Amino acid sequence: MDWEELLRNTEVVFERESKLILLPARGKAVFVGDTHGDLDATQRVVQRFLRKPYLLVFLGDYVDRGEFSRENLHYLLQLKREHPEEIFLLAGNHEGYMVKEFYPANFWESLSPEEQDALGHLFSRFPLAATSQNGILALHGGLPDLNSLEDVNRIEWGDAHWERMLWGDFGESKVDRMEDWGGRPQFGRNYFEEVMGRYQKKILIRSHQPHAPSVMFNKKCITIFTSFAYVPNRTVAMADLEREIRNADDIVLEKI
Repeated sequence: MDWEELLRNTEVVFERESKLILLPARGKAVFVGDTHGDLDATQRVVQRFLRKPYLLVFLGDYVDRGEFSRENLHYLLQLKREHPEEIFLLAGNHEGYMVKEFYPANFWESLSPEEQDALGHLFSRFPLAATSQNGILALHGGLPDLNSLEDVNRIEWGDAHWERMLWGDFGESKVDRMEDWGGRPQFGRNYFEEVMGRYQKKILIRSHQPHAPSVMFNKKCITIFTSFAYVPNRTVAMADLEREIRNADDIVLEKI
C-alpha cells in the first residue's frame, strides 16, 4: 500500500477512537516509549508482543532523531490498520510539528508542504492518553489540569492542555509549577500528586523526558524510552490489566 493510501485508510481508524483510550480489564498492556525513527526497536516490540494476551500502547514520538522515521511510521500505521484493537498510537510532541515547531526535526523538514499538511491532519486524530480500570494513566509528557480525566476527550489539538500532555516535564521539586524550559512546561511533585488524586489514578507511565529518573514521586511516575536516539537501553513497561496496580513495583520494566 502506498503512502497516501495508507494515510487515508488509517485516518478512518483513528476517527473511530476517542482522545482518551479506555483499556479493557483483561490481558496485559505493553507500554512503548519514544521510538524516534528506530524501526528496529518497533519491530522487536511487535514481533515479541503482538499476540494474546498483550495490547501495545505506543506513547508517541515516532519520527525525527532516527534514520528511519518514514519507515517506522509506515510500519506502525499499517499495523494499526490491521490490528485496531491490539495497537494504540498516542500522540507525542513530535507529531505536533504543524502546531508547535521544534528543532531538530529532520523528518518533518524532509517533507513537502503537502506531505506536512497531510501528516499534520492525520496526527491531529491521534488519541492523547490511555487509562485502565486498575489505576494506570499513560500519555506522552505531562498531566493536563482538567476537572476530570474524561475531559481529555474535549481537548483541542494545540490548546494549553494539549501542550502540557505533549510537552510537559516533571521535576523532583515540591512546587506545583517551575519556570518553563525551552518551551517545555515544568511541573513538580505537588502538581503531580494533586492531579493524579483528582483523576483517581495510581500510576503514570510516560516518555518524552530522556534525562528524568525512570521512577519518581514515591514510585507513582514511570518514564521509559524505547529508542537509541537518547538512551543506551531501550525499555518497555508491562502491566497486568487484571490485577491491582499500586505503584511501580507492580509494573515490569524490560529491556528489548
